[in-house]
Amino acid sequence: MKRTRTRTRMALVIATALAAGVAPAVLGGATALAETPPAAAAATASTTGAVVQEGGPLVVPSGEEVVTTRVTVTLPADASGPVKARLLLPITYEFAGDAWDFQSDIKATCSVNGGAYQPCPWLQPLEGVNQGPYVATMPVTEAATTLTYDIRIESGIGARRHGDVNGTMEVGAGGAPDLASGPVVFQFARNTPAANLRTTVLARDKAGVLWQYESTGLHEKPLNARERIGGGWNIYTSITPLGERTAAGEGSIVARDRDGVLWHYQGSGNPDAPFKPRVRVGGGWNTYTAISPRGWEGLMARDRDGVLWRYRPSYASPSAPFQQRERIGGGWNAYSAIVGRTLGDGVVTRDTAGVLWSHDPSWQGAGFLPRVRLGGGWNAYDRIAYARNLAGSRYGDYLARDKEGRLWFYEGLTRSGNLVPSPTRRQIGWGWDIYDAVL
Repeated sequence: MKRTRTRTRMALVIATALAAGVAPAVLGGATALAETPPAAAAATASTTGAVVQEGGPLVVPSGEEVVTTRVTVTLPADASGPVKARLLLPITYEFAGDAWDFQSDIKATCSVNGGAYQPCPWLQPLEGVNQGPYVATMPVTEAATTLTYDIRIESGIGARRHGDVNGTMEVGAGGAPDLASGPVVFQFARNTPAANLRTTVLARDKAGVLWQYESTGLHEKPLNARERIGGGWNIYTSITPLGERTAAGEGSIVARDRDGVLWHYQGSGNPDAPFKPRVRVGGGWNTYTAISPRGWEGLMARDRDGVLWRYRPSYASPSAPFQQRERIGGGWNAYSAIVGRTLGDGVVTRDTAGVLWSHDPSWQGAGFLPRVRLGGGWNAYDRIAYARNLAGSRYGDYLARDKEGRLWFYEGLTRSGNLVPSPTRRQIGWGWDIYDAVL
């Protein structure tokens, strides 16, 4: 009788506690869990969503075509209201400016449920953070059992450096990934870029014929077979690039004849005949012992006293392509080679002892920061040339020809476009001693 009263009393206590929403102690000292509130149940259910990339990883050929991947998202049954989705790519970078490079290299547009494509801008990571992720925001849509996201990717030549990128698609009702999450993978592949993304190397033979080598954009074989531009180029004592030459026939050069007259050849846009007829710039250029590109369509020139001068572009007319010269400084007769860039203001020099130096721009006036030693032994080369995007580098490549006629390729540059200390080389040609100019 006493045992029956005890069981009845216990049942009443438990019933009262459950009605009050309290978890009572039960026999043995364990604690019973309260019933899950409706809001918590919805949050738990929302984790059952799924993200599936149809067809698996998307191969993205760099600089050549636009490709699309479809991502199917299955939402929990209780999902409702506006839904936000975002794509995260965990790409590292070293400099704050690389975020801009990324947005330039990889462009994304997105469509939801077959709708019109809209830009999906990449949100830039905070400066100083070297771990993305880069975030592409998708158009907002209403929740449904199944959503489809078509992500169209167009990549520039620089995208290939990223290789395989394991991204994540997150879908949520309030900006948080509380409805579904899953992998989206991109494989940024090396490919022959479009002609306007590939540079050219020019070489003049000893008979005065000018030849053009188109770059492939590929590390394995950087140059295509040569193509003849034309003869009569041995009337010039100096030929210098202006701006970025491309396999699409873009980019200009200037050439100085034996009388000291400088001539301007504008790019034609025709790869079979890449230059327009020459236009006279002016005389007196025999005062210079070296002429080299610097920046977009600008020049550097060293006079006989060792003073280096800068000519900024004016864009006034083909016959007046430069502004008034600016003095950089003296002492440049210490160098047997001055190699400027057609993009950016970085310069490398070789002194008479064969030591290679890097000169980064000061960004104040026309001068440079204190030089940095790169390495010795560069007297083995009789020609050194800058080659933009020869094999898909972000900032540019360099060529060097040794005295036996072998052509060497240097990759691995600083952000300013100059060679890193002790750069590595790779032979990509032979027989180049038939040329007396390489640019």
